[in-house]
Amino acid sequence: MPNLVGRVAILGLGRSGEAVVDWALGRPGCTPGDVEVFVEHDTPELRAAAESMLARGVRVSLGASDLGGGRFDLVVASPGIAPLRPLLVAARATGSPVVSELELAYLVGRAPFVAVTGTNGKTTTTALIAHLMVEGGIDARAAGNIGRPALGVARKVPEDGVIVAECSSFQLALTADFHPRVAVLLNITPDHIDWHGSVEAYAADKLRVFANLGPDDTAVFDIDDPASAAAASSGISDGARLIRVSLSVGTEARLEGGVLVVDGSEGPVSLAHVDELQIRGAHNISNALAAAAAALAFGVDADAVRRGLRTFTPIEHRLAPVATVGGVLYVNDSKATNPDAVLKALTAFDERPLIVLLGGRNKGNDFDGLARACRARARLCVLYGEARADLEVSFVREGAPFRTASGMLDALAVAADLAREGDVVLLSPACASFDEFEDFEDRGRRFTAAVGALAGVAR
Repeated sequence: MPNLVGRVAILGLGRSGEAVVDWALGRPGCTPGDVEVFVEHDTPELRAAAESMLARGVRVSLGASDLGGGRFDLVVASPGIAPLRPLLVAARATGSPVVSELELAYLVGRAPFVAVTGTNGKTTTTALIAHLMVEGGIDARAAGNIGRPALGVARKVPEDGVIVAECSSFQLALTADFHPRVAVLLNITPDHIDWHGSVEAYAADKLRVFANLGPDDTAVFDIDDPASAAAASSGISDGARLIRVSLSVGTEARLEGGVLVVDGSEGPVSLAHVDELQIRGAHNISNALAAAAAALAFGVDADAVRRGLRTFTPIEHRLAPVATVGGVLYVNDSKATNPDAVLKALTAFDERPLIVLLGGRNKGNDFDGLARACRARARLCVLYGEARADLEVSFVREGAPFRTASGMLDALAVAADLAREGDVVLLSPACASFDEFEDFEDRGRRFTAAVGALAGVAR
């Protein structure tokens, strides 16, 4: 276990970096100079943040590529810094322990963790597990990649509470001792190749969520996903109780006549009919089964799980209806930042005609499969942003219908002009947002505001 009372270096100054600064400064005996921040970039916004940190006794080095020759007892790296970036390489070269903010949260927290990972569905499943636990009277807090840094939450949750953590591959890559009571793997499809360097490295980092599970823990795998099914049968979670989720075969968590069923210690537990769920799409039925299995494994009462499944509503930016304008439904799926997430979104609207907004910054993904799916399911796609040229190549190759636009708001205007009564205009970008926006949340809120303006004009 690393030394948590000595000098700390923090790589990056986003939300997780700020949470680490707060923790580090709050340690008994911490003195000026014990905490330093190193940031690769140098912008006016970062300079303002650096001035604020300096006023708290924290030195910030902007435009940094190393640790300036300093020696630290602990280095905490932002998930935005890829493994081969000079700053992270230099930090490792010092011999200092390098961990993620998620790992640090586990080391300093008192409450047990439930961990959720996968390429898609993490946020919905994390939020749903926390909702089910709260229904069961547990002080459960969702944290991690879902928006609130795990460290900040872990410092507040009491020993009898639970931290339900959405765990990205970036965060898991720098864990060693992280040990959740329940670990959930939803799926593994190509994503973040630009960060990890290969699909294999990406998958290996995801699977670190199971590294420390023991006989008193539970591993939940959605085996309808081939990579997750392979992991379930690989022995990676040996020693832990195994719960397999499937919509198509008889497993420990399954569908029976449209009803979600999970095997418990005393036999099958029937929970809710799929028609009672407020979240859309077959993938969300799988997510609900995984969440229910995790909650029951942790000890949540079955009646509380039933109530929670029926009352949980869609989270912001994930297949969230915004408004109906002129008979056209506008849906915010800004969190769909890779092609596989869009493929799932395409199944969520029965046979209603779709106009899909696709674009942003490509994360090293191929779009041919997405173009084929859009040719079969969408009436039209509007391609925009930095990835427009990459998308256009695939859409031309696959013969899928499309128009082009400069940015996301322009794409919305094109879609609104071409939409007909009964259509769904779906923002499901398949790309990161950083060519135009601060993050996917900023993109989703800008979309929502623009749809609100359309609704105002329509009145």
